[in-house]
Amino acid sequence: MPAASILIKPASSNCNMDCKYCFYKVLSSNREEYDKGFMSIDTLETLVKEGIRYADGLLTFAFQGGEPTLAGIDFYKKLIELQKKYNDKNLIIENTIQTNGLLIDKEWAQFLGENHFLVGLSLDGPRKINDNYRVDYNKNGTFERIMSAINYLREYNVDFNILTVVTEELAGKAGYLYKFYKRNKFEYVQFIPCMDEVNRGKECERQKTDAPVTALSYGKFLCEIFDLWYDDFMNGDAPDIRMFSNLAQMAAGYPAEECGMNGCCSCYFVVEGDGSIYPCDFFCTDEWKLGEVGQPFSELIQSDKAICFTENSMTDNEKCKECRHFSLCHGGCRRWREDGTGHEGINRLCEGYQLFFDHTKDRIKELGNIIIRRMGRPSGV
Repeated sequence: MPAASILIKPASSNCNMDCKYCFYKVLSSNREEYDKGFMSIDTLETLVKEGIRYADGLLTFAFQGGEPTLAGIDFYKKLIELQKKYNDKNLIIENTIQTNGLLIDKEWAQFLGENHFLVGLSLDGPRKINDNYRVDYNKNGTFERIMSAINYLREYNVDFNILTVVTEELAGKAGYLYKFYKRNKFEYVQFIPCMDEVNRGKECERQKTDAPVTALSYGKFLCEIFDLWYDDFMNGDAPDIRMFSNLAQMAAGYPAEECGMNGCCSCYFVVEGDGSIYPCDFFCTDEWKLGEVGQPFSELIQSDKAICFTENSMTDNEKCKECRHFSLCHGGCRRWREDGTGHEGINRLCEGYQLFFDHTKDRIKELGNIIIRRMGRPSGV
């Protein structure tokens, strides 16, 4: 049996923010039920038992939303209690939570630190940019409250990383953003390119914004960030940027840790608030429901629908496969190859990735060589 990672949405699509680019609100609006409700303790208990039964060695519970802290701190205290109660296999159990930070106070930070949660905190850079898109339901900016959450996390020694959505506006301010990271001593950073969610949603009535990033803008953004980061890396003073770390691993012959960079979906399990299970965060749709909590994960992973999901994710575009950068790109995340109607083609960011890899390929190769010198080549390479 495998190491396992289970992504859980204990508050479903419920959130205390109203971000202009939120993909999950659009996705949820196209389901029969927009809101799957808050997860019950009974469902949580069954989920913990089934996860431990399925996993071998390592088991990760990753909480997202919506906003997962809306489930309440007592929900997570019960989680820890149940994990200790049922872990008869002596698994290494890790817990992570991706949050907007608005509810993080001293009590939350102390709990997260004492129980060794890894926290992902969403922040789109400096106040002016963050507050243009990441607002609450009163349309108020959230920057100050997020920075307050960071102070609480640091006070209680909570490991955290920063997740930034790259909008068209932010893409033109790469240097500004990087200096912001360095000034605030953010050690771990992840980028997510902002996609046109309104065009993907069939029934969503949200207003279209200028948020979605174009391929060329994203490529220029990555080039500028990489130049700044690479110089700092060679001087031993760079933050860990997830995409660049993964590219270095791939250049050394190791698989990427980030699923969207391997060219094939892995069908990890996503559990909604009502216990329904899906193969991916981006595909929590009625058509891709695999089953419900209580069904063995070992059976769900072998179901026809799970196998179909994985097989359908493999890039079959010949133009893509013939690309000189295919070994590092693999066509990108399946989500970026879809047009919103289920059809797939070339990654919509292809032009940007071409620009980026042309600009950085020699330095990425050198990063791979550094890993090989430190760790050796992976077996079979």
